[in-house]
Formats: sequence, C-alpha cells, structure tokens
Amino acid sequence: MALLGRIVAPFVILVLALFGVASAARADDRAAVEPIRDWYRLTLELVRHTPTYSPPVASRAFAYLGIAAFEALATGDARLNSLAGQLNGLEPLPSREGGRDYADAVVVQAAMADVVRELFSNTGPTGQRAISSFGKKLQAKAAAGLPAGTVARSEAHGQAIAAHILAWSRGDGGAVVENMGFPATYRPRAAPDAWVPTSLVAQQQAPLLPGWGSNRTFAMPDGSACGIPAPPAYSEDPGSAFYREAAEVYRTVRDLTPEQREIARFWSDDPMLSPTPPGHWISIALQVLEDDGADAARTAEALALLGTGMADAFIGCWHAKFEYDLIRPVTYIHRVIDPKWEPILITPPFPEYPSGHSTQSGAAAAVLAGLFGADRAFEDATHVDDGLPARSYASFWAAAEEAALSRLYGGIHFRAAIERGLEQGRCIGAYVTALRTRN
Repeated sequence: MALLGRIVAPFVILVLALFGVASAARADDRAAVEPIRDWYRLTLELVRHTPTYSPPVASRAFAYLGIAAFEALATGDARLNSLAGQLNGLEPLPSREGGRDYADAVVVQAAMADVVRELFSNTGPTGQRAISSFGKKLQAKAAAGLPAGTVARSEAHGQAIAAHILAWSRGDGGAVVENMGFPATYRPRAAPDAWVPTSLVAQQQAPLLPGWGSNRTFAMPDGSACGIPAPPAYSEDPGSAFYREAAEVYRTVRDLTPEQREIARFWSDDPMLSPTPPGHWISIALQVLEDDGADAARTAEALALLGTGMADAFIGCWHAKFEYDLIRPVTYIHRVIDPKWEPILITPPFPEYPSGHSTQSGAAAAVLAGLFGADRAFEDATHVDDGLPARSYASFWAAAEEAALSRLYGGIHFRAAIERGLEQGRCIGAYVTALRTRN
C-alpha cells in the first residue's frame, strides 16, 4: 500500500499533463495521433508500477497495444496494409461498414482503451483509477463535436478490433503470469556452468519465466528461429576463454570511469523502478515520432513494428537463455576470482546467455533504422524525470551498442552474451522489417 500511495501523485500529474501536450502533426490529424501517444505514455507508467511486468511481459503488452492501434487505423486508411496473415495466428480483422462515417480518433481510442484495460487488469487500485479516468477524458476529447451516430459506430468498431486482438493474445502462452513469473517448482541443472540463484529473495530461487521462449512469436517463425552459437566452454583455467571473459567483467567494474558508471545506470531500466528496457525503446520512438511531427498512421506503424520486434526478441532471447542455462558473472567471480567482488547493478534472476538488453536493443535498432534511417541522430530524454540527464546518439545502432555494453559495465554479463545478443536482435529485427505495412 505504501507504493500505491507514492504513485498517486505521479499518475494524477501524468493524466493532467498529457492533455496539455502540443502535437506537431497536421491539425486534421491531431485528433487521431493524440490518443495513440497518450495511451502509450500512460502504459509506460503502468508498466513501471505493475509488479508482474518484468521486461518480457512488458514487451508483449507493447506489441499488442501497437498492433491494435495500427489495425484500428488500417481498416479505414487505404495506405495501410493489415498485419493479418503476416503475424503468426492473426486472422483478418473486423472491417468498417462501407459508406458509413467513422472517426479515426474514436476508433483508435476505443481499441487501445480496451486493450490496456485487459492487459493491466492486475495493476493496483491507483492504476485502475488512472486507466478509468484517462479513458473517460480521452473518449470525450475524441468524440467532441462529432455526430452521436458516428461516435457510437466508431466506438463499436474500435471495441471489435480490440476484442479480436485480445482473443488472439490469449493463446500465445504469455497471457497468464503466476507467482510474478517464478515457477513454484524448478529443478536446477547440476553442473559447474549452470545458472544458480543470485538473490536471497525466496521467490527468486527459481528463474524468471523459464517457459517464455516457447511462447507463440509474432513475426519470426518460433523462438529458435534466430539461434546463436554456444557460449565459450566453461572453464576455471586462467588461460581459458571463459576465464578471460570473467576477468574482463571483474576488471571493468573495478576500474569503471564516471562515464561508464553513468551509462550502466542510464540503461539499467529495472522493473518497478522504470518502464523496463522495452519501455525505454518505446520512449525513444515516441520522442523521435514527436520530433518528426508524425501523423497517426506513421505513429501506429512505428509503434506496432517496434513492439513486435521487441516481443519476439524476448521470446528468442529466453529460448536461448534456457537452452544454454549459463552461470552469471557474480557467481563465477565469487567462486574463482574474488569472493568479495560485487557488480554495481543487481543481477537479474535468470540465466546469463545471451544478454536480454542486447537482443532486444538489437531488434529495436534494426526496426527503427528501417523506419527512420540508419544514420538518424536523436536525443534520449527517457530518464530526465528520474534525475538522469539526456544522452545523444548518432544512430539507433549506436544507442543499441551502448545499451548492450552497459551490461558489462554493470557487471552482469560476459562479452559473448553482449555481442551475440546484438547479433540475435539484428536477426529478429529482419523478420519485422520484412512485414508489409504499406500498400
């Protein structure tokens, strides 16, 4: 309850502030683009304050929310090509009635409202109040000045789109997260290289979401589609490749520069303290889209593709993590190099290889580079409100590489997990950039 009390004010401030945000889009498009941006901004806060929303779970929510917004617009925009038949298991969506008036803003607002309500049905009382209040205000704003028949027809169509997307979502293997994602029973592998718990929390003596890699994917065929080579063979020999990678982590954390420490903190994106790593990339996309004055179609397209890429990235990454089940640096270093050494970041409760930050950042960079260009420079102000200054990047790949390397600086990943995670993310991103979203 203390946490809920602390987040009442931020939620209220957020709801009020979002209605004062000026859009750079054309005046005739503003009504449709604003509910997309505003629902995403609220969702970033809901992810931050909903306990079950670990990074894989958050990536799934962002994917379905973006797809719902895109499909809601695609039914009325001849420029847009539905993702039905392209994404695994997504059947053709309800169509609009010919010759009848629809308001895109009302359609997309109704669709996104229903998706958020279901995906965050387990958020706390403060979050539920925020969703309800936010939805009513966005609904009124989208419907203002429109004929009652147009509003009712548009809302019904948006709700039909949401119902279709949500029915599809329930069969993907990730709809129900029990015990915060930690299995009640788990039999660890008995081997020197096997992952062992790194937390004293009783719940985290089992790893997070061990079955996530078997979930239905979105754009890539399955969780194994972008497999990676095995990590260096486990060894405690100081001349071995594995020892050298551990020694690099040990030395790097011991000798961190202020800049490296800042990078580690900037990309940490811990659950319950941030919108998580996929939320960080959603925030980047929102900033770039707003800087460009993107219209509703472009906004929904970019967020749908980015969410899809990151959701597939977590499925592919988790498939590999539990295939290789590798020990974390802190465990190895304590065992072999220095029992008193500690990383500067909290080691996440699941196997090491590959790096989730690296895989999802690689996928995000591939998608965003495909949308905005390989050399698109941008400023990332995601954590300014958290007291971390904005950082500037020459490209999305430059940001992805820094995000990946931040895990070495934090002391929680070996070099191979970082480099091969980026490679895996690039592979996953290619499946997404191959999707046809425009006619």
